Amino acid sequence: MNQIDIEKVVKNLIDTFINAGKISIELRNQGLKKEIKSDNTPVSNGDIEVNTIVTKKIKELTPNIPIVSEETSENKSVSDLKDFWLIDPIDGTYDYINNLEEFTINAGLILNKKPAAGLIYAPAKKRMFYSFGENSSYELINNKPVKLECSNNFDKNKIRFISYSNKIKPEIEKIHKKLKVKECIRMKSSLKFCVIAAGEFDGYVADPRAYEWDIAAGHAILKHAGGSVTDFDNREILYGKKGFKNPSLILKSKNLL
Repeated sequence: MNQIDIEKVVKNLIDTFINAGKISIELRNQGLKKEIKSDNTPVSNGDIEVNTIVTKKIKELTPNIPIVSEETSENKSVSDLKDFWLIDPIDGTYDYINNLEEFTINAGLILNKKPAAGLIYAPAKKRMFYSFGENSSYELINNKPVKLECSNNFDKNKIRFISYSNKIKPEIEKIHKKLKVKECIRMKSSLKFCVIAAGEFDGYVADPRAYEWDIAAGHAILKHAGGSVTDFDNREILYGKKGFKNPSLILKSKNLL
C-alpha cells in the first residue's frame, strides 16, 4: 500500500469515526449495558457497536489487511503479523461509562510492524485527529484540516507532561526529573498522544501496561507530527508482539528531541 492510498483510506474513514462517536454518545444517553470482561475490565454495548461500525468500514476499504480489535478474538492468535489494523473502539471505557469526556475511538494502521497511519476521535470533546505519513498529522477543526505541530507553545521553563495516575512511580519520577518536567496533568485515554502532537503538552511516561491497540493510532499521529515514541531504553516501538503487550513508553514532543 503506497502513500497516496493510505491518505485516501484515512480520509475515507473520518466521517465513519465521527458518526460512530455520535452513536456512542446517543447510546450513553440512553443508558449503557455494561459487563466485566475476563481481564476484569469493563465493556459496554457502546464499545461493541462502535467496533462493528469501524471494522465494517475498514474491511470495505482494505479487505486484504487483517484487523486486530480489543473487543474481538479475530487474528489475536496469528503469529508474526506485519501489516494489520489495531482498533480500540472505546479507549477509556471507564470514562465512557461514567459520563466523563476523555474516551476516544482509535484505529492504527501497522505496515511492516510500524505505525503508518492513525485516527483518533474524542466524541465528547468533538476532536478528530488523524495522520497518514511523515509531516501529515492533522486535527479537523471546523471541518478543515489543521496541521499538528509539536513545537507550538513550547516553554522550556514550563515543561508539562501527562501522567496516567496522580501517584507517580519512582522510576517515572526519575525520568521526569531528567527531562526537567515542571507540571503533570492526569489523562488516561489515547487523547494524550494527540494533545502532545498539538503542542498542548510536552510528553508522557508509562511503565509496561495496556496493549498495542491502546497506543498504535496515537503513535502514528505523534510520530507524524514530529514527536517520538520509544521505550525507557530509547528503542523503537514495533507492533505485532506476542500477546500484543506494550513495553515501557516515553512520548516526547518535537521540542524535547
